Amino acid sequence: MSFASVFTRAQLGVESPEVRVEVHLSGGLPSLSLVGMPEAAVRESKDRVRSALLTCDYEFPSKRITINLAPADLPKDGGRFDLAIALGILAASGQIPAVALDHHEFLGELALNGELRPISGALPSAVQCGQAQRTLVLSDGNAGEVALTHTGRALTARSLTEVVNYLLGKGALTDVLPTPGGSGGLLDVPDLADVRGQPQARRALEIAAAGQHNLLFIGPPGTGKTMLASRLPGILPPMNEEDALVSASVYSISTSGEGWLERWRRRPFRAPHHTASGVALVGGGSNPRPGEISLAHAGVLFLDELPEYSRKVLDVLREPLESGRIVISRAQRSVTFPARFQLVAAMNPCPCGYFGDPSGRCRCNEEQVRRYQGQASGPLLDRIDLHVEVPAIPAALLHQSAPGESSAAVQQRVLVARQRQLHRQGCCNAELGGNERDRVCQLAEADSAWFLAAVEKLNLSARGYHRVLKLARTIADLDGAEQIGRPHLLEAVGYRSLDRFIRASEA
Repeated sequence: MSFASVFTRAQLGVESPEVRVEVHLSGGLPSLSLVGMPEAAVRESKDRVRSALLTCDYEFPSKRITINLAPADLPKDGGRFDLAIALGILAASGQIPAVALDHHEFLGELALNGELRPISGALPSAVQCGQAQRTLVLSDGNAGEVALTHTGRALTARSLTEVVNYLLGKGALTDVLPTPGGSGGLLDVPDLADVRGQPQARRALEIAAAGQHNLLFIGPPGTGKTMLASRLPGILPPMNEEDALVSASVYSISTSGEGWLERWRRRPFRAPHHTASGVALVGGGSNPRPGEISLAHAGVLFLDELPEYSRKVLDVLREPLESGRIVISRAQRSVTFPARFQLVAAMNPCPCGYFGDPSGRCRCNEEQVRRYQGQASGPLLDRIDLHVEVPAIPAALLHQSAPGESSAAVQQRVLVARQRQLHRQGCCNAELGGNERDRVCQLAEADSAWFLAAVEKLNLSARGYHRVLKLARTIADLDGAEQIGRPHLLEAVGYRSLDRFIRASEA
């Protein structure tokens, strides 16, 4: 037989499109041609494959070999196609039966001695291979991440020889056993009980968790803003199967996600430094890679010292905050990464950090304060539902304060409120939109008139108006109320402290 076809998969963001490796042998001078938009690492595979076949005592055909990676308009990168190419050559030259390749997909990079090496992005490939109802064969180095999916069957091998013996019926490969579903609980997650005092900030954190709202802490240095933010993942509901797989798939293809397997089903908490570039934050590069917002998918993105970030960098967050995804376009490809994260930010009230302190130690003038506060654009602040002041607590009062509620106790209330939302509208309150939002957030006539007057006084945008309304709906859900009442609206409006500050500074 002079032709063989082998299934494998490419990597395109968190997607793993099917690729068919077609191998044809013909007469003529011995050569190997590789077509189908292969990038540098793929073009080099012909040398790795040749050495691996010869080292493992297989024949490398002395013929004209043409290898096509179909579809031809899909860019291929990396060493993931090595195993499929080697098996295609063996099948086309009659060294293994071509029929044995049916209903299988093969992934793996070959060493020169025939050893099978792991690849990046094995998890999304395993998920989509299972959906195609084929058996995946890959390196045993990828067994840990492939075990996270319960879809389809996967087999692992250590070398090309083991795979060939399996296809010839002379040996068996190791089945990958699915990992038991983890609880994604509070192991190694900072506990909210560590936070003493700050009742308003703790309350805001609970509301943010219940409705998946974005949150901004404002206060002088050392008041516990970072401490509070790091406790948010511990009170969020456990990740469901879909979110856990998508989050794990992002880490699987990322070059900065070491140790992610140990954090399976735990909400991500990403805290990039304020010197991070726009590409680091949202992703990019010539070969697009996920950024911090995608690594924070289904979890928390914490931006400490918010005004210290470049304004251009912050503004790239506006579209992902609304859509829950980021599209990175390049000349040859367009890649979409998931980016449904919860934004938590922290900032000082002024450059020195002590604006409004009773001691009077702040020496910033009004222009400095206004410029500092304006570093984060209005449209970005409009997308943050809660602006919460975190005041300094006297040392004596801090010493006398008893430990607060634990994360486990607060999480139970959050779970109840989330269940109410999912049962009522099928999504969190922060994701409500259009007619569904109007139905769920109906107000009594007197409350509606009061709320409109408050919105006009604060000069909120239409987006701000709807966000405050959805925030009031979450507060009502935590109270177990069927309808939004005046107390819920009062509390929701009270969480727009930055709007009040900006208006006061402009007066």
